[in-house]
Amino acid sequence: MIQISSDISKAIELLNREDVVAIPTETVYGLAGNIYSEKAIRKIFQVKQRPLFNPLIVHIASIDQLEKVAREFPIKAQKLAEAFWPGSLTLILPKKSNIPLIVTGGKDTVGVRIPNHPITLSLLKQLSFPLAAPSANPYNRISPTSSYHVKGYFENTLPLVLEGGECKNGIESTIIGFENNEAILYRLGAISVEDIEKIIGKIQIKNKSETTPNAPGMLAKHYAPKTKMYLLNDIDEFIENNKSKKIGVLKFKGELNTTRFEHIEILSISGDLKEAASKLYSTLHKLDSLNLDIIVAERFPNVGLGKSINDRLERAIK
Repeated sequence: MIQISSDISKAIELLNREDVVAIPTETVYGLAGNIYSEKAIRKIFQVKQRPLFNPLIVHIASIDQLEKVAREFPIKAQKLAEAFWPGSLTLILPKKSNIPLIVTGGKDTVGVRIPNHPITLSLLKQLSFPLAAPSANPYNRISPTSSYHVKGYFENTLPLVLEGGECKNGIESTIIGFENNEAILYRLGAISVEDIEKIIGKIQIKNKSETTPNAPGMLAKHYAPKTKMYLLNDIDEFIENNKSKKIGVLKFKGELNTTRFEHIEILSISGDLKEAASKLYSTLHKLDSLNLDIIVAERFPNVGLGKSINDRLERAIK
């Protein structure tokens, strides 16, 4: 039976015993284990039902610890770390030889970030090892942004969720790697492309790979509810053409021209993309619990965090 607790000492005890616990971050809740424990890492993959070729992200407490996991730190990576750490940025860097290949999906690179959550930073500072922590959800399902989402997924398979409240950013970290000294965006996330480019200039986007992903979140299907979902430019027409269905609507802002739907969720009345991103997963969890026939989502403006939201919704409908 899973326990929800704010007692960091309980998490430390379990992690030191090579067990796995759920931890809060500013992005989503993570499923955390000692990166040097094959037992813990294998449990993460097993609990999530995640394929072993899909790499994990390593979480460290401070930039001083980076030299323990990465053997190179390119200038552009340094600039990004200075701008966004602690925070929702993961850097893909050449790994130290002591980082197990099971953590990196067999690759010679490792994803690293410093999370911006006081509880998890405190936890990391009290441990003698970094934590691998992919999102605390079964493979392909909606990521969790509250301890109760985690409890719903893993009631009988995890010992502890470290309570940290609602995740303030609500979608995963942006992932940046480097190929031939050029920055590559592997996953759209809680830091926009535009904000990244303000620091290091134009970046290339390579955010899809089905067989050998360089980073998490690159597979076509991900972040998906159980309910059948559509992503459309014209919600009203779709609803009118599906009058017999129980339809839940996910909308950015504004109103609908039809009343033929079961339930509607508006992510930001004021049209704030950051607010919409922070509510995306919690709203999808809510809609998925309503026993609907269909969830229909409105495509977001493809700027700023709207690109990241559209990316998540596109992978949810595959």
